[in-house]
Amino acid sequence: MTALSRRAALGAGLSASLAAGLTAGAGAAEAAARKPRIVSLNPCLDGVLVEVADRDQIAALSHYARDPQQSSIAERAKSYPITYESAEEVIALRPDVVLSAAHSSPATRAALKRLGVRAELFKVPNSWVENQADIRRIADAAGRPERGEALIARIDRALAASAPPPGSRPLEALVFQPNGFAAGEGTLVDEMMKRAGFTNVASRYGLKKWGNVSLERLLDDPPQVLLAGQARPDAPTWAERMLNHPALASVSHRMTRAVFPERLLYCGGPTLIDTAATLAAARREVLKARA
Repeated sequence: MTALSRRAALGAGLSASLAAGLTAGAGAAEAAARKPRIVSLNPCLDGVLVEVADRDQIAALSHYARDPQQSSIAERAKSYPITYESAEEVIALRPDVVLSAAHSSPATRAALKRLGVRAELFKVPNSWVENQADIRRIADAAGRPERGEALIARIDRALAASAPPPGSRPLEALVFQPNGFAAGEGTLVDEMMKRAGFTNVASRYGLKKWGNVSLERLLDDPPQVLLAGQARPDAPTWAERMLNHPALASVSHRMTRAVFPERLLYCGGPTLIDTAATLAAARREVLKARA
C-alpha cells in the first residue's frame, strides 16, 4: 500500500469513527431529551417524585408541596414550580406523565384523559407493601427504577432502626390531631406505630380506619400515650385549640403526651423516614418519663 493509500484509508477510518461518535452523541442527546416530563398533583406523590426523578424532569409539584403543615418537603419545594391543579395550567406544561390521587380534581383528570395525556392514579396506601408498589410506579414513570429501589432500601433501614428491642412490651397509643382526628387499624400509620412498639387503641373509641375522637371520650378513657399534633401558636380554630385543651392536663398522670406532627399522618414514601424516627423518639421519651 502506498503512503497516499495509507493516508486515504486512515482518513476514511477517522471519518467513520467521527461519524459514529456524532451518531452516538446524537443518540444520547435524543435519549436525554426523551426523559419524561412529570407533573404531580398530590403532596404525598411530590415527596417521592423529588427523590426519584431528575430535577429537569419535574415540570411542577402540587401547591400543597410548600405547605409545612401538609408536606414533608415544604422548604425544598420552594425551588420547584407548582400548580393549583387546574386543567389549563397542567396542560400548558406539556407533561408526558401526570401523577394524581383519588381526590385530585376530577375535571383536570377528565381533561387529561380526553387529550390522551398519560395519567397515573394512586390510592392512599394502607401498608408499607402497598406504598412500595407506589414508589416503584413513580420511579418507573420517571425512567429511574433503580432510584425507587434505593429509596425503598433507605426507608427499610429507617423502619428497622425504629423497632424496639426484642421482647419489649408495646405501649398503648392514640394519634390525636386537630379536631381529634385519628388513624385507626389497617392504615399505614397504624403499621408504623406497631413497628415502633405501639399498640393503636383507636378501635376502643369506635374508630375504624379514620375518624375523630371526642375530647370527652379521650378524658374518660385515656391511652398510655397520646401522639399529638402541634397547634400553631395563634391556634385560629377550635380544631387546633383542642390539641392544647387545659382538660388534657387533668389526665397527665395516666397519659403521657408525645409529639407527632400532622404532616406525618397521611404520606408514605420518604416521609416514613421521619415518621419512624419520630415514633422511636416518642417511645424513648415515654419510657424515660415513666422510669
